Amino acid sequence: MTKNLFTSMQEAIKLKDHWIGNPASSHYPSEVDTQFPAASMDAAQTEIQSWPTYQTTALLELPEIAQQAGVAQVLYKDESTRFGLGSFKALGGAYAVLQYLATRVSEKLGCDVTMESIRLGEHKDTVGNMMVTTATDGNHGRSVAWGAQLAGCQCRIYIHKDVSLAREQAMAELGANVIRITGNYDESVKLCASDADKNGWQMVSDTSYEGYTAFPTQIMSGYSVMIDEILEQSSTVPTHVFIQAGVGGLAAAVAAALWSRLGENCPTIIVVESEHADCIIRSLKAGKPTPVDIKTETIMAGLSCGEISLIAWEVLKRCAAGAVSINDAAVPPAMRYMASGDAANGTKIEAGECAVPGIIALLASVKNNELSKAFALDKNSSVLVFGCEGATDPELYSSIIADEL
Repeated sequence: MTKNLFTSMQEAIKLKDHWIGNPASSHYPSEVDTQFPAASMDAAQTEIQSWPTYQTTALLELPEIAQQAGVAQVLYKDESTRFGLGSFKALGGAYAVLQYLATRVSEKLGCDVTMESIRLGEHKDTVGNMMVTTATDGNHGRSVAWGAQLAGCQCRIYIHKDVSLAREQAMAELGANVIRITGNYDESVKLCASDADKNGWQMVSDTSYEGYTAFPTQIMSGYSVMIDEILEQSSTVPTHVFIQAGVGGLAAAVAAALWSRLGENCPTIIVVESEHADCIIRSLKAGKPTPVDIKTETIMAGLSCGEISLIAWEVLKRCAAGAVSINDAAVPPAMRYMASGDAANGTKIEAGECAVPGIIALLASVKNNELSKAFALDKNSSVLVFGCEGATDPELYSSIIADEL
């Protein structure tokens, strides 16, 4: 690992203002079982693993990063190949779309309709007039659009002003009608919800708020498939997880699934945010959901969310040991390092902007005595991080890897 890279990692966290422990976290809180029963995760696993193109994504060891961090092991869940969509989001949005359509068609026909029959086009005349919609930074919308394409229903996606053209085009190529607004992500969510309500469309959002929790719960259940894969792939149960967060859906799904599967053996969970969108840190400090009015967009597009999902808050306030926020400076060098092959014994890893926050936060944390002590990081630690996306914006990714930014 180059000296410049490791130095930039160490400088990625301004500890005085950009991290917080969570003394309210507890061992295996029963409320999490109520919100995310194991049965819902099992159902998602059964359905998703039955899809014809399903494949388990790789779990890679990063020995050089483990050595630099002074820990026993670093494991990297590589989601860059998931269903050809390039991110873990493929597990959530598409699953929720198919589940919704199966439920609606069952109601219309007065008989049980399966998600498989929806995927096989057996009810295309019924679903063809149905509309699903969502707001997105890119990856979630791509999953919803893919699910709509699989089912043959209509799809409308709202994006904010800073979503890249490549991500917009990827959704359009899946048949979605993409609407770009002039505001930020949170404003696109509000407009999507308003238009859906006026027109009788079904919103399939990965963020939850008062009165809207069913779909985000389904989406997060889809994400839990990663945890079942990891526990099958590794003979070692991690002691620590660094998990990135936008609205918190991924972080909460990982936390809930680990609590459900491992109980009191659940690892220490540390949430990682952008310093420009640190709504989870602010919420933990305030003891209640606290929004951020985003003034600067982070390079980590999927993390640019100013309001924590209500369901995510209910999980993370109980399960997360703490949270840290990072700046953008370390993101490009971390991406280039992963692409070089040096991190994984010659295996070149396609890690997008949102795939590297866990690595950055780990390397920054271990060199600070206060933070490493707070999270009990030491030479015996086995750390799990999530490479949640690949090159979902190929042009931007190529520019970063080529050091053109």
